[in-house]
Amino acid sequence: DPATWQDVLGGGALAALLEPDVEALLLRRTEGRTECYLVPIDICYELVGRMRLLWQGFDGGAEARAALNAFFAQVERRAKVPAGAGEARS
Repeated sequence: DPATWQDVLGGGALAALLEPDVEALLLRRTEGRTECYLVPIDICYELVGRMRLLWQGFDGGAEARAALNAFFAQVERRAKVPAGAGEARS
């Protein structure tokens, strides 16, 4: 239900820009910090595919963690702050 998501996300600027069925909010929580990106849905599928190929054991292993860091570094490089939205990440 879209209203529930608006409640969960606090009506954040990125959530308001989300195009249903073609975009997603991609969140990453590390070291007590949460980053949020509005991305095309295929980026999420790419991430899942990479992790399925590389994940080993309980915590993923060094190779999966390195790929995850590289993936989010690429997302960060391509990220733009939407006009009037303030910070795109929190």
